[in-house]
Amino acid sequence: MAAKRDMLWLLVWRALRLRLQRVSVVFAALTVGATIVTALSAVWFDINTKMSEELRTFGANFYIGPGHGSSMPQQELQAILDDAPQGLIHGASPWLYGMARTELEKVVMVGVWFESLQKLVPYWQVTGNWIGVSFDDRNAMIGVKLAQRLNVKVGDSVTLVEREARKKLQIKGIVESGDATDNMLIVSLDLAQSWLRQDGKISHGLLSVSNDVGQVDSYAERLQQQFPDLEIRPVRKVSASEGQVLDKIKGLMGLVSLVILALSSLCVNTTLMAIVGERAREFALQKALGSPDGDIVRQMLLETGIIAMAAVVCGWLLGWLLAQLLGLTVFNATIALRLPVLPITLVLCLLVAALAAIVPVRRAVSVEPAKVLKGE
Repeated sequence: MAAKRDMLWLLVWRALRLRLQRVSVVFAALTVGATIVTALSAVWFDINTKMSEELRTFGANFYIGPGHGSSMPQQELQAILDDAPQGLIHGASPWLYGMARTELEKVVMVGVWFESLQKLVPYWQVTGNWIGVSFDDRNAMIGVKLAQRLNVKVGDSVTLVEREARKKLQIKGIVESGDATDNMLIVSLDLAQSWLRQDGKISHGLLSVSNDVGQVDSYAERLQQQFPDLEIRPVRKVSASEGQVLDKIKGLMGLVSLVILALSSLCVNTTLMAIVGERAREFALQKALGSPDGDIVRQMLLETGIIAMAAVVCGWLLGWLLAQLLGLTVFNATIALRLPVLPITLVLCLLVAALAAIVPVRRAVSVEPAKVLKGE
């Protein structure tokens, strides 16, 4: 039995060594397949997190507002933020709107938490600087259209007027948002509440909620049950687009993987058929000396399996490098190599190699010793 096993390995290594050029073709085809599967699988498992981070640049994806009327207690929003699971909310700010008078004209004033603003509206184009602290009541930001009407620039001042009261604010940044904010004066929430006599009140709250596993909808439903008097909902144009984009990208990655594996299988099949044709006399001699068909099948599958395993190892390494390249190019971040990626690549590549070897193995088994050895 040991002698038979040693002979099998001797034939396998001899076949791989003597036909190195064709073996290299099979190895290259399987390596390409393993590389693509490894890279796309790594991106597949990490894309939810990366896309969730990328789509936060679209702005806030969660709205909390009054169910009736035009305002709600700030305390209710604060309670929601305090009870939120750790890591779920990446940014949040209340918004309070009202009319205020400057020395030149009436303007729409909006009060916010400045320190959270950049996380909620990263798409704003700001000339000058963002205001970094929420309690800053000496500086303000202003919409670009309102700045043009008031003829103010960064560093200039705007004075609020209310009967005998006056409040001078220095413009630290001019905002171009492409929406109604371009016509607003943006101040700290505390100043807006005090100036508009809306202590403890807000118009609504906007949140940036993590949605890497689709938790926005379930979080909205849970909060709505806890606070039935509030209007709580995802901002659909942001949260819905995330799921649609993810589904399309994942579908595309799956299709690309299948096409690459099919092409790899076809290349392996063609090369193995050529190898079997070259080794027809070898197989005929083995059968003439009494080797059963099972020995030839084991020999062919073992040769193909060794090539496939070597290709998988190279594919893991090259695929990880390709995944990093894709991550840095598309998301400007590295891709984590999750544990399931390795067995997925191994199983798919071995399956492709086995399927590609079916017809060549059958052809090798069907060799007729009498005809081949006679040269027919």
